[in-house]
Amino acid sequence: MSETNRTGQAAAMFRRRTLLGAAAAGGAALVAAPFAGSKARASSGTVNVFAWGDYVQTFNEGGLAKKFTDQTGIQVQLSTYGSNDELENKLRASGGKGFDIVFPSVDTGPNYYKDGLLAPIDETKFKVEQVIPSIYKSSVRLGATHRGKRHLIPFDWGTEAITWDSEKHPDLKYGELSYGDMWKEGLTKQVAMRQKSVLVGLALYLDSTGEVKSDRGMDLVKSEADSRRVFSEVTDWAIARKPIICAYWNNATEATSAFTDAGCTIGQTWDTTGILLNRNNGSKWRYSMPKEGGLAWTDTIGIPAGAENVEQAYAFIDFMLSPEAGGIFSNNTGYNSCAVGADQHLSEENKAAFAMAYPDQAAIDNLWWWPPQTPFFAALRTEYVEKFTNA
Repeated sequence: MSETNRTGQAAAMFRRRTLLGAAAAGGAALVAAPFAGSKARASSGTVNVFAWGDYVQTFNEGGLAKKFTDQTGIQVQLSTYGSNDELENKLRASGGKGFDIVFPSVDTGPNYYKDGLLAPIDETKFKVEQVIPSIYKSSVRLGATHRGKRHLIPFDWGTEAITWDSEKHPDLKYGELSYGDMWKEGLTKQVAMRQKSVLVGLALYLDSTGEVKSDRGMDLVKSEADSRRVFSEVTDWAIARKPIICAYWNNATEATSAFTDAGCTIGQTWDTTGILLNRNNGSKWRYSMPKEGGLAWTDTIGIPAGAENVEQAYAFIDFMLSPEAGGIFSNNTGYNSCAVGADQHLSEENKAAFAMAYPDQAAIDNLWWWPPQTPFFAALRTEYVEKFTNA
């Protein structure tokens, strides 16, 4: 397929996904005017934002911090973190104080609720209709609510799947690509991975082959006994093949360096790693979904329980979920905005990247969305990640 057709297909997919999402919610989506004023009506002060490190480029080079200040008069104080664990530990240590805006992954919501670290969201203080309705609705079952109250607002979504050097692996292609391709003989010191998620991808692969049944990975959160069984068998399988490992990564910078500096040729990575390698380091780098399904996540916006600048926080939420801000965010990070109408502001380059990652609707329909973390899951995962790492 030509690059023009691939780009056009991606644009159509974005439009279809947005419109179908609105229809699924039972009504037409309202596309808000770019950078429309906030219901919170804050016009001065400061908002303290604690965000993922790879969001920095959209706030700075993308100019969103300046645009927000120019529109509202509110200054943005930005701090960053590299993992959900870092965010959670920071909020727990401070008792939910110190920040007005955070961006937890939706499946980690239960980790915050047990200690009351997030404030309930007042849905009258921001434009709910700016969020793609189907995503807003589905986030309920993924961990965005607690005891009937919403605490997290969908902000962006993305995937973790396979990045590879197409010159070193010319036979790999979407439709046949598999997590199993990272574990083949002959790949000594060529594979990049994040331990805490590669075991899940491997669980999907081994379930598909029948070697370790796990109900497509869902046994990992079903019960402690089921989770331990799957983690144990998958970890033992992975340990037997450890010579393939080239580098471990835990954040976006480490993931990119695994390929550019450590010499990895294939690995399980976040979407931005593969997309930005393709964009900045040559078309030989590819990123796409394996046939078992990419691991999909939704990052959200939350307000910590100890936030001091609440009105400013709601103004920031409204701004970041406007169509134009959503498009700027996607263009700068490679992640997919949850804002209605953001697709209308995507660059041609970003549309092409989307087509590379998700060549057809089946790639999206087959995604494996991280479920809410059950009480035993995090501890068991840590136990088996340490066993795998130290073996």
